[in-house]
Amino acid sequence: MPDDFRRLLLARGVLRSPDSTLTPLTGGVSSEIYRADDGDRVFVVKRALAKLKVAADWFADTGRNAHEQAYLAYVADFRPDAVPRVIAGDAAEGWFAMEFLEGFSNWKTELLAGRSSPEVAARAAGVLGEIHARSRGDDAARARFATDRNFHELRVAPYLLAAADRHPDLAPAIRAEAARLASRRECLVHGDYSPKNLLVRTDRLVVLDCEVAWFGDPAFDLAFLLNHLCLKALYHVLAGSASAYDGAAHVRAALGAYAAAYPLHNDVFARTGGLLRWLLLARVDGKSPVEYLDEVACFHVRHFIRAHAGQAAPEADALCAAWFAALPAPVSPK
Repeated sequence: MPDDFRRLLLARGVLRSPDSTLTPLTGGVSSEIYRADDGDRVFVVKRALAKLKVAADWFADTGRNAHEQAYLAYVADFRPDAVPRVIAGDAAEGWFAMEFLEGFSNWKTELLAGRSSPEVAARAAGVLGEIHARSRGDDAARARFATDRNFHELRVAPYLLAAADRHPDLAPAIRAEAARLASRRECLVHGDYSPKNLLVRTDRLVVLDCEVAWFGDPAFDLAFLLNHLCLKALYHVLAGSASAYDGAAHVRAALGAYAAAYPLHNDVFARTGGLLRWLLLARVDGKSPVEYLDEVACFHVRHFIRAHAGQAAPEADALCAAWFAALPAPVSPK
C-alpha cells in the first residue's frame, strides 16, 4: 500500500476512515492510480509521476496533474456526463480524487477483443468534436492551457522526435510536422485521446487521462484516435480475427461524427492525414510503442509509412483508405 500517499489523503480529509485502503489500478504509464475504499465510500485517486513507466527514460513535469484537473472542470461545464466527477484535489501537490465508474468497459479492451461497434467510434469522435468546437477561439482556455512545454515533453519529443531519431532519412519531414503542430493555436486538445482513455457504457462515454491538455491543433487529437483504430485493424488481421473488427467502418463513423460536431472539420481533416503518417510510425518506433503489435506488424507499419512518406500530405480519409487497402491478407484463425 502507498502509505505516504494514504497519510497525505488522511491529513487532507479526503480519506476519513483509519481503516481506509488504497489499491493500485492498472492502466497508463504516467501516474499512480488507486482505488480508495473508505468506509462505505469508493472513489479513485490519481497522482502524477515524474518518471513515466516505460522502458526508455522519459521524464515530465508533475504539474501536468493540474492541467488535467483544469481540463475536467472545463468540459464538465457543458458535458458533465463525458468526464468523471472530481471529488477533491490539490494542484500544487499533484493529485486529485474522482468518482469510481462502475459498469463501464475500457474501449481499448473491447476493440482488441473485437467487441466494439462503429457506433462507439462515432460517439467518441462526436464528443471530441464537441470539445473542440466549444473551446475554439476561447481566450480563457488559450491562457489556461498554454502548456507548450508539457505537450512537448509528453507528445512531441517522445513520439515524433523519437521516431525521427530512429529514421534519420525521414527526420526532416517528421521534424517539420512537429514544428507545424507546435505552432498552431486553435482549441483545447486532449493530447491522449485514445481508446485506453475512454470508458464506455450503453448510456455514457467517459473521457479520462487528460493531463496532456493543450490549447493547440485539433488535428492531433483526431490523428491520435484514428491511429489506434488503424493499428487495431492490423492487429486483428495478423491475429486471424479480422472478422471481429471492421476497422474501416470504425474510421468512417469517427470521421462522420467529428465532421458533424466541428464546423471547421475540412481544415482539420486536411492536416490530420500528414500527422497520422508520423504517429503511426511513432507507435512502433517512439518511446511508447503499442504493446500488442509484434515485429511482423511493426515491419508492415514501417513499410507503409515509407511508401507514403514522399507524397504530399494526404487528407485523413485518403490516408486511412490507403492504410486499409494495404493491410496484409488475413492469416488463418489461430
